Amino acid sequence: MGVLARLKQRIRQKGFKRVCRTLFERHVFFHWELLWTERDLTTPSPPHRLRAHPPVTRTLITADNVQAFATYFGDRVQTMAELARDGHLGLMYLDARGDAVAFVWASTGDYHDRHYYGCTFAVGPGEYFQFGGEMTRRYFGSELSVTAQEDMWRLMHAKGYRSLVDVVETHNVAAMKMHVRMGYREQGRVTHIYGLFGRWKFSRQTRYQGARLDALRTPGVARPRP
Repeated sequence: MGVLARLKQRIRQKGFKRVCRTLFERHVFFHWELLWTERDLTTPSPPHRLRAHPPVTRTLITADNVQAFATYFGDRVQTMAELARDGHLGLMYLDARGDAVAFVWASTGDYHDRHYYGCTFAVGPGEYFQFGGEMTRRYFGSELSVTAQEDMWRLMHAKGYRSLVDVVETHNVAAMKMHVRMGYREQGRVTHIYGLFGRWKFSRQTRYQGARLDALRTPGVARPRP
């Protein structure tokens, strides 16, 4: 399929304005906001109504087994190997064919993201930085999103960590809803990522008052305690 044909297909699928915005952000300028959240590692997850999913096998990610990502995350194989070699702790979940269908990562020190955001995320004593959680479309809306996080919480708690911090993109509504559902608490700070001409990235941090995720909270669900 040629470039023009692919462009026409994307316009039909996503709409002209959305495609233009994507192209502008990719090649000219973008501004992302990353909200910082935190969570302790021992409070149980709130009840949920997520659907069950086909059986999966949990495996630690190493530089030697990253080919499991080739089927569904083929563009991430090298990145996964680099993260493992850098000493970060990763969990992946394999389907019956041995293909990775979900993963999550943890950094036990300040995490410099050279693969995507291009900035450093600092952590404090007793906490770790959780990042990179993702799954294939077949598992969207399933309880695997809860299982993967709880597995990481137990693993890191056993290593002596008390809490986690992470960031969530404000343009990723599904991820923000997941953070609300899982009982994460906002820290009141934002990391801003700016991209220019598809080549340079810059970052800065600001703070805010209030709770920006409250609009996504289901009525009747209490906010996490400070």
